Amino acid sequence: MAAHGKVSPQFRRLCNQFGKILGGESEIEEGPVCFVTRMTKLRESILRRRTRSPLVQMQMFSFESLDKSGRALCLGETALHQNQVNRLITNLRKRGIKVTAVHNHWLKENPRLMYIHWEAVSDPIEFARKTKASIAFLG
Repeated sequence: MAAHGKVSPQFRRLCNQFGKILGGESEIEEGPVCFVTRMTKLRESILRRRTRSPLVQMQMFSFESLDKSGRALCLGETALHQNQVNRLITNLRKRGIKVTAVHNHWLKENPRLMYIHWEAVSDPIEFARKTKASIAFLG
């Protein structure tokens, strides 16, 4: 549900900029939470059936709980091929972002997919730039 009402113009501008940096669609949810989605170009099959489902292809990013110093809780998630996991973890960690989960969602997918989640309390624009640089190799 999109947020209506008491969202500051500053938060809206920040959310739009966050989405532009990450190359995705931004919206403001109740909270307020800035939520950005972006589709990958993963070409997958699950149970030998081709899938283009957003459950497989969507990257998601958000920020919320913005404080007076301009820092917020920032989160990210993406699917990627198994052989890309270590590179993404390294990229995120060297930029000071905590990797919080690495796991699968599906069985019998081809090629093998993993999902990575990450978090930071950061300036949302810095987080977006660091995330963009970290995931750039995914294409």
